[in-house]
Amino acid sequence: MVTYDSTSTSPAPQIGPEEMRGLAKRLRARADSVLMRDEPHQAADLRQAASLIEQLANLTAEILTSAAVIDRLARLLRIAGGA
Repeated sequence: MVTYDSTSTSPAPQIGPEEMRGLAKRLRARADSVLMRDEPHQAADLRQAASLIEQLANLTAEILTSAAVIDRLARLLRIAGGA
């Protein structure tokens, strides 16, 4: 799990899409666990958080893929002398 020291001036380390999906899976498992049967609102919050994290993971993956494609196109244009 990523930890962040609030006294540090460096940015918090970022996690990738697969790590985000793992976190979402753990949150959903916790929400569905026996421990949450008496806490339906908290379980619903955990499920909602898991869904939001999965959406963020998908968006992050899409952005990273698009950035890689754009970078490759820019390199090809430089090679071809177009930019």
